[in-house]
Amino acid sequence: MSFKLVGQLQEKAAVVEQVCRVLGISRSGYYAARRRSRMQPAVCEASVQLKAAFAASGGAYGSRRLRTAVASRGIVMGIYRVRRLMCQHGLRSTWKRKFVHTTDSKHALPISPNVLARQFNPTRPDQAWVADIT
Repeated sequence: MSFKLVGQLQEKAAVVEQVCRVLGISRSGYYAARRRSRMQPAVCEASVQLKAAFAASGGAYGSRRLRTAVASRGIVMGIYRVRRLMCQHGLRSTWKRKFVHTTDSKHALPISPNVLARQFNPTRPDQAWVADIT
């Protein structure tokens, strides 16, 4: 905000050095902010390829895998640049849980008979026992 004020006062023929001293900001900081504001945010091809590789992975690739995926497309960049671009574009990898098949119903082993047969009210004690293995 104060850098904008310095720019406005400079247009009205005020000396930048004096205005910066009064506002308590550095002159070099003002010029650096002015240079940054003039720069247009360019869409770099690396970020486009990074987003494409991330989407192709289904959002599962982290920075290391994305780096190799982008390198296979012909764009070589460092791991820290990949991380920085991921942060800038909000790309966060998600873990996909592996499906574990726990029940094998297709076997030739004998199947135990259903002794209780859904009769949950036994006529006398110690006739039906219940257990929970979970």
